[in-house]
Amino acid sequence: MEVRLVSWRDHYVGLWVYDAHGRRTHDVDMRLLDDSSRLLRRYSVGWYYTGPEMAEFDKACPRITLDLFPDGRGLRTEERQGQVGGAYVTSPKLRDDERWMGRPAFGEWPLLSARVHGLIEPPVFEAAEVSEAAEPGDEDAPATCWRPPRPAQPGPINELFRPGVRVTDGYHPEMTVVEPRQVGTLRVPSGLLAISGPDIDHGDGPRITVPLPPGEYVLDEAQVRFSYHCEWRDAEVTTMQATAVRLLISEIPAATWEMALGPDDDPRLFIEKQIAGFDTDGATGCFADAGAWKPLIELFERGLIQGEPDLDGYEDIDDGSMFMQRTWDEASGGELMAFATTGDGTYPAWVGRSGAGDVVAVVVLLEGMPELLPERDGTSTDAAV
Repeated sequence: MEVRLVSWRDHYVGLWVYDAHGRRTHDVDMRLLDDSSRLLRRYSVGWYYTGPEMAEFDKACPRITLDLFPDGRGLRTEERQGQVGGAYVTSPKLRDDERWMGRPAFGEWPLLSARVHGLIEPPVFEAAEVSEAAEPGDEDAPATCWRPPRPAQPGPINELFRPGVRVTDGYHPEMTVVEPRQVGTLRVPSGLLAISGPDIDHGDGPRITVPLPPGEYVLDEAQVRFSYHCEWRDAEVTTMQATAVRLLISEIPAATWEMALGPDDDPRLFIEKQIAGFDTDGATGCFADAGAWKPLIELFERGLIQGEPDLDGYEDIDDGSMFMQRTWDEASGGELMAFATTGDGTYPAWVGRSGAGDVVAVVVLLEGMPELLPERDGTSTDAAV
């Protein structure tokens, strides 16, 4: 059996292939690109069951995942039976016709299931009842509404800066949001904000830029307070932890949040819950004036990496804040503020906009979005945005 899930509006075609035992054997995510003429085999998973008794999606089932991009890049990940941890990752060696297929005319779709399972009898098509498709951004849509894959969503970012809100990170059962802590200001005279990992090679400039009115803006960090049992003290202790950093452009609350994209990020290619953002190998991110990016990042490298003493334009901050370094360019007045993340990897930046569409804040979450807990009166915290 083969199931097709199609949303041309979202450039998406999904294929689910099942075997004679009703188990899904292939899940293929294709994307409509090249001026609506070709479909890219963007992402696929194949399950290779070792016998009729093996359950669908059994963790011990050998599995091959292909993660492909239109420029020829890609990864082939093979997870073998009985393998404990890790996987065998290689670059896939695929022909062009294995990566792409022409968009079929209506009623002329080839059957992937025929190729996979070697069907010799003519296929029989049956019409299935189709649930109403959920509209983009419709968080309250019934679970029966199908929707195409979508990138990671911001969650209730506003609540992280609202004192008294109760959250959990999955490890600590209850954490309470406290007043945001202002750690300084950032001057962006060029009107173009840079968001990047200052420890990454920047031959092409900052990873992400966001236009905003030229000015000086408050930098603050969202914090939570929580208690836990400290083993070496053998006592209950209370501590504070930062959950996000924010450049506050306006006091107007954000009505919506969107993920900031770099110049090479194509929303048509995003798979389910995928993020885009800046990369770091040194657990560090930064906000900076993109107009003075080169001199600012050079000062950062000279001060932090080369350790030049008494360097003008560089300050190593040691006041208990998670912000570590600040640099400033005397010629332009632009500044850079570097902050600690919770590890290496990719961190998305979220742009908050007012109801009129103006940028009011830019936020980087440090450990993902915590889950909101009910308010003390038993009602749910408002998590509209």
